[in-house]
Amino acid sequence: MPKPQTVRVPISVRRICPTASFVGCADLRIVDVQEQSQACVMNSLFAAISGTQVDGKRYIEEAMTHGATSLLVETPIPSVSIPQCIVPDVRNAYAQICEALAGSPSRRLKVVGVTGTNGKTTITWLTRSIFQAAGHQTGLVGTIEYHDGQNAAPSDLTTPDSQSLSHLLANMVANRTTHAAIEFSSHALHQSRVSGVQLDVAVVTPITHDHLDYHADPECYRESKARILQQCKSFSTAIINVDNPGSATLCDRVDDDISLIRYGTSAAADTRVTILEESLTGSRFELQIQGETIEINTPLVGRHNIDNCVAAVTACRSQNVSWDEIVRGIAALDHVPGRLERVETGQSFHVFVDYAHTDDALRRCIQSLKRHTTGRVICVFGAGGDRDSSKRPKLGQAASTADLAVITSDNPRSEDPHQIVGEIEFGLKPAGTKYHIEVDRQTAIRWAIAQADSKDTVLIAGKGHETVQIVGDEAIPFDDRHVARECLAGSMAHSASPRQKHRTRTPMTLPQSTNQPTEFI
Repeated sequence: MPKPQTVRVPISVRRICPTASFVGCADLRIVDVQEQSQACVMNSLFAAISGTQVDGKRYIEEAMTHGATSLLVETPIPSVSIPQCIVPDVRNAYAQICEALAGSPSRRLKVVGVTGTNGKTTITWLTRSIFQAAGHQTGLVGTIEYHDGQNAAPSDLTTPDSQSLSHLLANMVANRTTHAAIEFSSHALHQSRVSGVQLDVAVVTPITHDHLDYHADPECYRESKARILQQCKSFSTAIINVDNPGSATLCDRVDDDISLIRYGTSAAADTRVTILEESLTGSRFELQIQGETIEINTPLVGRHNIDNCVAAVTACRSQNVSWDEIVRGIAALDHVPGRLERVETGQSFHVFVDYAHTDDALRRCIQSLKRHTTGRVICVFGAGGDRDSSKRPKLGQAASTADLAVITSDNPRSEDPHQIVGEIEFGLKPAGTKYHIEVDRQTAIRWAIAQADSKDTVLIAGKGHETVQIVGDEAIPFDDRHVARECLAGSMAHSASPRQKHRTRTPMTLPQSTNQPTEFI
């Protein structure tokens, strides 16, 4: 992606932060702001952010050495002689200043922001597809890629830091992009990374269990998601899933000057869906919205993807996209990378790769596939290391809805993968589901594919579009889709040999943890 474009017109910090107080000056006129001390240049404003591990005030001297001539802080620093802007929340103010320095690009775009536990990526991709079908050049910011309307780059974070996001939106404006779809992660909302971005549409998908390694409890997680409503422009639209209790509670928090549209299948929904036909090649459904009824076909598989379509359609319809354009936009998106993405090499059974790494997402994926699989659903899955360990047994419980579960590794990071697998198994045991344990993910995928017969479906869950396996501090190249294709090619080459059949297994006794990461690919 090209180097971000910046605006070098001085701005007034007092105008951006009208409640701020100042030490050593009445206002600051700046052309640059940085949160990294080493990135400061001559006349930079240094934002001393208190991070989760490091306090930015420790780096004030270094920032000054690199050229910073003013500070953005929450309390005055008596030992520093340069001018200071004092604000209640440095993160929030920093995001607002980044947006202003970039030329306030979100105010010059039609922006759809999406948050929730699951579905964010698919909804943003569907939204972009619909806007493009309507002839609108559309940018995208999310888990898979950043796209400024002309150029794409792999993403580092679901939602980038404040400055990167502002530059990306500014590039969209410079490229004559008119619309944007952005994923808002709970981390980004909690950290006020997106506080400068103004939304025309805010979408809230179901809020379930995730990221409790970061958020103190489920309530804090939900409160972080609720912050998206603070990003809405006047007379914008909030679209909220009312089938889920976690998201439905946010309906009462929508301001009076914002239009609220509830979506789902319940009687409380303003946009309601009726499923007409489902298969492993797509779905057909009827949508009732604003007194109109429209029939829509999507190549995406699963009821959760119907929900995603409904959210995207509602968002785009609120922006006056025609029904013909909506129907074409939904039909044009045949897959989202790593989201129930089909792996096809001519085999007699179905293989899908999905990013599902929460118990709700995994359960929904399995249910969608079971609904249309005449044989068994075989699920390969794991759980990430150095992340919320409380969801591991919940993932096991979700996987117990498959006919055969294969527990393996999924980015163990610094943890012993055997320990992670044991915590997953704890949730799977009581269900009595047949399962197999193979810590090496490549071997686990190969084993699962070897079990499949012509009526079966294999689901490889957890990593989706990811192209590395993180073991310790090392990112080892690993793509579930490529591994599955290689395994399928190998199994087809040896199809003359009798296929190994699954035998009912009793729960496996794991070896004692060595407290050392296991190296594997």
